[in-house]
Amino acid sequence: MVTLGCARNEVDSEELAARLESAGWRLGDDDPDVIVVNTCGFIESAKKDSIDTLLAAADSGAKVVAAGCMAERYGAELAEALPEAAAVISFDDYTDIGGRLDDVLAGRSLKPHMPRDRRTLLPISPVERTAGHAHVPGHGVLPEGMAPASGPRALRKRLTGGPVAPLKLASGCDRRCTFCAIPAFRGAYVSRSPDDLVAEAAWLAEQGVRELVLVSENSTSYGKDLGDLRALEKLLPRLAGVDGVERVRVSYLQPAELRPGLLEVIATTPGVAPYFDLSFQHASGPVLRRMRRFGDPARFLDLLAQVRERAPEAGVRSNFIVGFPGETEAEFAELVDFLTAARLDVIGVFGYSDEDGTEAAAFDGKLDQEVIDERVAVLTELAEELTAQRAEERIGSELEVLVEEDLGDGGYEGRAAHQGPEVDGSVTVQGIGLVPGQIVRAVAVDSEGVDLIARIKAGS
Repeated sequence: MVTLGCARNEVDSEELAARLESAGWRLGDDDPDVIVVNTCGFIESAKKDSIDTLLAAADSGAKVVAAGCMAERYGAELAEALPEAAAVISFDDYTDIGGRLDDVLAGRSLKPHMPRDRRTLLPISPVERTAGHAHVPGHGVLPEGMAPASGPRALRKRLTGGPVAPLKLASGCDRRCTFCAIPAFRGAYVSRSPDDLVAEAAWLAEQGVRELVLVSENSTSYGKDLGDLRALEKLLPRLAGVDGVERVRVSYLQPAELRPGLLEVIATTPGVAPYFDLSFQHASGPVLRRMRRFGDPARFLDLLAQVRERAPEAGVRSNFIVGFPGETEAEFAELVDFLTAARLDVIGVFGYSDEDGTEAAAFDGKLDQEVIDERVAVLTELAEELTAQRAEERIGSELEVLVEEDLGDGGYEGRAAHQGPEVDGSVTVQGIGLVPGQIVRAVAVDSEGVDLIARIKAGS
């Protein structure tokens, strides 16, 4: 099983792995019969990476199955363009993934599905509605290490160790940003039930997980389809109260949907990281409206002020699209000014590119690629300088560091509450006898870019 893309795909792969083992398949790296590649289809570079990975897997001599977002998005088109793949499967195939791989191994042909955005007039099945986390009822005793029943069962098997794991709140998205194709192939937003999430959190804690990272296409939408706009506010304290869970982190928050009550819960609830992964995408009001999003520098800076009023040491990260159709020099300058004032901990910069089936792909005012590349370079250099300055500001502050790895020679790598996994930097702690999964109090004594160096606080 090879997983590409985001943490939501990681959870999908773990659910597929559990279903496969339940169906009699064994996962392993040595001489596999079948390689399942859980692809990403979000942007052009991710699609290229998916194709390269599928081709490399085919060179191994194993039968290759394309799954995930790119397979769902392009279906039969991908199968035609990539004859090296033995099958291209859709989200509909996930509940019987074992049977699908039985067919592949036996040489039985699987008819590629029609891309989802071309099936809009067809009835939507319950499996499609859950878009990758369909419940699988009817199992008896499960193999060791597999998630137990939590109401209608969602099977899951951890594929990686460590004290941090994603927990998927929902799948799909109801927003219609003009640059994004996700709703076309992930479908409508579907929240998981709070009780199922708490039960899965308890199981993850039993597996040694100490930090839960809540993931979805838009976490601030959680509960809307359940008829409760305050569902996430109620869920977070429940998850933080699960025995063994030390920290809960929420990812992907829409600034326009970050209600005061939710902001308060994230900023002040014990066990919930004061961490705000805010999807700004730009700062200029006119650009945001062309993106079919909302906000402007004044509103965004006011939101950041509210966050820091409640939690002065809160971590804030965001991504920004540069070179959106029609972006003027003045609008780009507005974005530069906003970033300078915002004091974000992590800034991701992406150059705009057309995505199949999106509204923006048909917009006038496309910028030359040279202009986009130049603006990306300017903003990236600024982002590196600003985030390094922000890390320097944290020198002398007290951190709660979740230890993740023993580096040897008395050094340990971990993350503070303001740092999300993998992309937000880390903390190197000097100490003795620390173990992964332990949370220690330390004081930041130096910084290197966005990374911090810290010493264990005396008495902790």
